[in-house]
Amino acid sequence: MSFEGKVAIITGAGGGLGREHALMLAAQGAKIVVNDLGGSMDGSGKGDAADVVVDEIRAAGGEAVANKDSVSDRAGAKRIVETAMDSFGTVDILINNAGILRDKSFKKMTLDEWDMVINVHLNGSAYVTWHAWPIMYEKNYGRILFTSSVSGILGSFGQSNYGAAKMGMVGLMNNLSREGASHNIRVNCLSPGAATRMTASVPGSKIDAENPDEWNHPRLVSPAALFLVSEDAPNGRIVQAARGKFASDMVFANRGMKLGLDATWEDLADNADEILGTDTMAPKTTFWRDDIVE
Repeated sequence: MSFEGKVAIITGAGGGLGREHALMLAAQGAKIVVNDLGGSMDGSGKGDAADVVVDEIRAAGGEAVANKDSVSDRAGAKRIVETAMDSFGTVDILINNAGILRDKSFKKMTLDEWDMVINVHLNGSAYVTWHAWPIMYEKNYGRILFTSSVSGILGSFGQSNYGAAKMGMVGLMNNLSREGASHNIRVNCLSPGAATRMTASVPGSKIDAENPDEWNHPRLVSPAALFLVSEDAPNGRIVQAARGKFASDMVFANRGMKLGLDATWEDLADNADEILGTDTMAPKTTFWRDDIVE
């Protein structure tokens, strides 16, 4: 596998996971668009975090340019992709990593706090992908990675906005992995765990993002990111990466039970163990076939 000459956009790459992805891809010969608004974890403010990472990459002999647009702004998302086109002539890889947090229990959360997180994580990822998609489609090559989370896949208290956005990325990945397959566009999700500004900002967290311990360092996640955007990447998969361990998260249906045209809710209650059980699994794409569901 080689990334030599590949052009990669990485959003939210001014620190944490995005920075490590950018440094590792650049070390493998990729040309990098380092996107980062440079604000705080709640999405406010601006800064020069992207410039710092670009300087690191260039100092190591790599090629990189900075972009400071917000992914949640449609015009900004377009400019992110235009930065890649203007600087390097194409886009091969897109890692949607930008994110913010506005953690509160659903009862205490405002709708503005809901919208802000959805707009950055889910809409922002969709916006940048939408602008990169026709470029990849036309040239029959593309690798797209969405950054999901256990907060969506498994659930987490006080992160309903964040979790909904992160599980929304799984749904987007499921669809785009099918739509892009005929044009060699592979789309996957990463579910990471590491010490970053984001995880350190979660209420009650004892994480030191500035000095992470070696087993909780974000660089341990980046090998999974590179694998999922490589030429030999899988398609439509979720890979969990944390503390040097890598695994797959999967959505599955059990074999269930066919109750017929006259099924009532009482029938479901009477057969709840079989309907809700997790000891049998149906093939992913054949759940509705009569010869599979008994």
